[in-house]
This record gives sequence, structure tokens and C-alpha cells, in this order.
Amino acid sequence: MPIYRPVADHALLVDFGTTITEATHAEVLALDQALAADPCKGLRETIPAFVNLLVDFDPLLTDHAEVEAHLRGLTLRQGASAEPVLREVLITYEDAPDLQEVARRTGLSREAVIAAHLSGDYKVFLYGFSPGYAYLGGLPEPLRLDRKPSPVRGVPAGSVIIAGAQCLVTTLTMPTGWWIIGRSPTRILTGDPARPFLFDVGDRVKFRRIAGPLPGVQE
Repeated sequence: MPIYRPVADHALLVDFGTTITEATHAEVLALDQALAADPCKGLRETIPAFVNLLVDFDPLLTDHAEVEAHLRGLTLRQGASAEPVLREVLITYEDAPDLQEVARRTGLSREAVIAAHLSGDYKVFLYGFSPGYAYLGGLPEPLRLDRKPSPVRGVPAGSVIIAGAQCLVTTLTMPTGWWIIGRSPTRILTGDPARPFLFDVGDRVKFRRIAGPLPGVQE
């Protein structure tokens, strides 16, 4: 590791492993930061994920071999990742449609589910398929459930949802098969073109409980 894989004629995928761990993700972020400080010729965008980094480049200016050579040089001198920023997300658990079912399936009381969720040390691993859809790793073990058998339509923006080892705050009304355990008024979509999302990949997130229910949605 790492392994370099060409993607079409305009990108290179750098794999650091096959298992999601803090150490592997730290390597992804370290390379991303090193490339930001010393970009290769023709660099257009980098997309960090759980265990790899996609490096998108202009094929009219460079090619896979040249980009890989540049990256190999960076990996030799990359340093420690920057200290992550801690972000606070407000949450109310009132009127959460799946909270009672999560309690039943985990064998915990409603308040124990809430306490476990609030105790989580969450990290932004990557952004998903929708704007601001930040996948937060670090959901406490007692709350880790498989997805629902069937998705539910019309889940509103600001819903706090969990599945597996992950948590997420939705930013759009959409279907989901994850468990809806709360609502948040915290705006993930900032409206600022220079910084469209609240989180950076690698940030830490803590939830803080507030009274509810919420008067509206964040769209």
C-alpha cells in the first residue's frame, strides 16, 4: 500500500487498504493535504473516501504515469494530518419516528439510546451522493443496526439517521432505509459558495441535545 489504479483517462484512485480504520483514513487525509500543498500538474479535484483518494486531473495536461510519480513523491514526505476541527450539531430526539424501535431492537431504554448516541465520538469520513451528505463514523457499538428492510420516502431534511457504524444528518427530503432517531436545526448546507458545507472531511462532530420538537426544516 498504497495501490494506484487508473480511472478512465482523467483520474487516479489511490487505495490505502480494504478495511475502514482511523489509521487508514488518516493516510488518505495526509495525502490529500500534501497534494493540496503541492499539487500535481493539471490537478482538478481530489475526493477523499473511507480508504482511498480519487485524484482527478486534466488529461490534456498530464497523464496517469506523471500524476502517480508526483503522488509517490508526496507519500514519501507527507506529514501528520492537521488537528481536526470539532463541530457541534444540535439534536432533539422528540417525535423521532424510529427511536422506540431502535430501543426495542437494541434492548436499551429510550433514554439509554439517547445517551449512547450523545456519547459517540464522530468523525467525517466522506461526503456521499447528495449535497452535504456527510458520513459520520463512530456510532457506539450498542446502536449498530442493519438498515431497514425497505426504505421510507419523504424523510425531511435535518433528520438524524443511523445504520451500521455510521450516523448522518440529512440535508434534503429523500427516501432512506436508515433509522431516524432525531432531528437537527443545524445547517449543514451553509449557502456560502466558498464553503458550501459545515464539515470538512476529517472533522470531529459532537451532538448536543436540545428541547423539541423543531418548528421547521433546514431546507
